[in-house]
Amino acid sequence: MKRLAAPTALIATLLAAAPARAAFKVPGFELVYSYPAETTLNEPDLRQAKDVWPEMFDRARREIDIESFYCTPKPGDALEPTLRSLERAGRRGVRIRVTLDSLLEKNSAACLARLKRIPRLELHIAHWSALTGAGIVHAKFFTVDRDRAYVGSQNLDWRSLDQIHEMGLAISDAGVVKQVQSVFDHDWKITASSAAAAPDNIARPTSDRSPRAYLTASPWQYDPPGVGDSESELVKLIGEATDTIDVQNMEYLPINTYEKPERYYPPIDDALRAAAMRGVKINLLISDWSPQKKYLQSLAILPNVRVELITIPQAKEGPIPYARVAHSKYMVVDGKTLWMSTSNWRGGYLEGTRDLDVIVKDPKLAERADEVIKHLRNSAYAAPLDLTKDYPDPKQKD
Repeated sequence: MKRLAAPTALIATLLAAAPARAAFKVPGFELVYSYPAETTLNEPDLRQAKDVWPEMFDRARREIDIESFYCTPKPGDALEPTLRSLERAGRRGVRIRVTLDSLLEKNSAACLARLKRIPRLELHIAHWSALTGAGIVHAKFFTVDRDRAYVGSQNLDWRSLDQIHEMGLAISDAGVVKQVQSVFDHDWKITASSAAAAPDNIARPTSDRSPRAYLTASPWQYDPPGVGDSESELVKLIGEATDTIDVQNMEYLPINTYEKPERYYPPIDDALRAAAMRGVKINLLISDWSPQKKYLQSLAILPNVRVELITIPQAKEGPIPYARVAHSKYMVVDGKTLWMSTSNWRGGYLEGTRDLDVIVKDPKLAERADEVIKHLRNSAYAAPLDLTKDYPDPKQKD
């Protein structure tokens, strides 16, 4: 009887035989998308995360490292192929490490039970605020065999893959992958202990801006060597804009509402206002989930600033909790530079939460990401912010 091929070889054969799918790539990066079902927001030349993730995991030979806010599966839905690919990887001997935040541990119970059954999988539940003094693990990223990575707005959540507007990057650029891996290794080490972690930096680390692409992370006090600070780099990129700044983000709020009393958080707001006053055209697409829209209204009243709200209608099946929202977090500067992030533009995120940002100076990539913004802006789901309306705060938050 003819012997079956080894599992790894069989998987490679099946992947090679699979029909080619549309993809938008530049050297080192692929733009990866997710969009809510039953909308007109499909981007046919962008592969979707629900297809890209299982493919990346099925190609793993040695190790997979995942760091995410939480994990929420639904049997038979869009996250299922990803979880099955992790199970296949564990069975063929791939070492898997997963870090999730403790804040939504109860919500992740079904996923945790499943992950714990995967061979060779190690799991850390990160009590980030106890370890560092503030915030959560809000980042969403993974690495495969230390030579590929993914950074984006998608959580390990079935809703993120077919009920939410999301954006990310599949990365093969060696320098950026190395930086992403260094963040995971750093966080894996400190989350192995329940003891408070000593800060790694006493001053904000600066980025090496000479490469075409590089990584920044927050909070800066816990950035590993070679990784710059998210907040200062974002402000710098906005400050260097000469023509346009296009942004799509779930939230915009220059207030840290996670502290009591609440505290004004000015860096991003100040940078945008300064850019507008020097003539840069600023276009903000913000989800209708963003709270306290009076701050957006005070920004939108300035010359050169346009603010629109994105509202995704409910699914035909009825309300889906924590879904049907534009959750992407990215910016295009002057049509040349892409800033792809896991962080909301709200006080507290770039100060205390673990989040990542990939900066790529590539006009082709930036232009394609900008086209997604324009598609959303020109869709039926976007509407100009009314400067006189008293908007109620959203009931659901991420």
